[in-house]
Amino acid sequence: MLHAVIMAGGAGTRFWPASRVDRPKQLLELVGSTSMIKATIDRLGDLVPPERTLVVTNQRLAEPIAAQLPQLSAAAIIGEPCKRDTAPCIGLAAMLLQRQDPDATMVVMPSDHVIQDEHKFREAVTQADALVQERPQRIVTFGIPPTYAAEIFGYVERAEPISGAGSAATYRVAQFREKPQAALAKQYLESGSFYWNSGIFVWKAQTILDQLAVHEPEMTTHLQAITAAHGGKNFDEIFQEEFAAIDGRSIDYAVMEHATDVVVIEAPFDWDDVGSWQSLSRLLDSDEDQNVIDARHMGIDTTGCIIRGRPEHLIVTLGVSDCIIVQTPDATLVANKHDEEAIRELVKMIEQRGWTEYL
Repeated sequence: MLHAVIMAGGAGTRFWPASRVDRPKQLLELVGSTSMIKATIDRLGDLVPPERTLVVTNQRLAEPIAAQLPQLSAAAIIGEPCKRDTAPCIGLAAMLLQRQDPDATMVVMPSDHVIQDEHKFREAVTQADALVQERPQRIVTFGIPPTYAAEIFGYVERAEPISGAGSAATYRVAQFREKPQAALAKQYLESGSFYWNSGIFVWKAQTILDQLAVHEPEMTTHLQAITAAHGGKNFDEIFQEEFAAIDGRSIDYAVMEHATDVVVIEAPFDWDDVGSWQSLSRLLDSDEDQNVIDARHMGIDTTGCIIRGRPEHLIVTLGVSDCIIVQTPDATLVANKHDEEAIRELVKMIEQRGWTEYL
């Protein structure tokens, strides 16, 4: 059967001051009135019911995520004791799912993407599931047709097409590429044979565990110890000790760069990874001066700004352009939107200053 694994451990520091340690990006309502993690679950519709859904996050977020997703049981939310990247997260989920369903198929999704056409998304996942059932050792990913020479995404290079694979175009994968520099990203865009890597996968739990056993044997040993202890009285202690001993790896580095039977479905749905405040310019309507406003705002000579605040707080701007302005009850950000990568550095500086109440 098809199971869903939602990866929800990110910090989302580029969305400070709205994103905080206890309420990061995936718990925020950035687009619409639904949090990103709830929208991720809702997107599955009837394709995967709550009883076949697993959320892997960090221990600190397990309780607030449970509050947002009451349809999930407590056992369906796994709180990692420390950060170890996506390969251990996915490997642990695969082992736990296989205990309840030895033939489990997994759709693995980050919790912080915006996908506009949910019907097309479910159709694409159904197509991927069929491809995996046809060849159980197969790994399926989804490629996003690039619209510009992005340096912030990994890429998937497609090879020959697979005929009769379904309604969405499907290709064998030639190779995965890391985030490129500008000149190389331009080459990828112009070639027409590269996709952005969506980070969404479909595979058999057994397949991914076989891959990890070959390429990450030490990680596999630690994950097996955690899985064996799951449900026992000493689980928390064993989880902490064994997970901390893992040398963290991304799933791309641990598995995807080595796997040979990988196909990519050209995503028939609109996708955005909502990586920073500027993403809102793509996802929300702008006014006649190209401002994106999610606040009570009054402005004169204000252009190209992203402004977000609380409805009871008035934000007034005079003669400003290309700014990010974010108001929260205890902190306000005013930044040049072309320098928003520095927000991560700003968060580090706040931490170094010891002002943890603003994190």
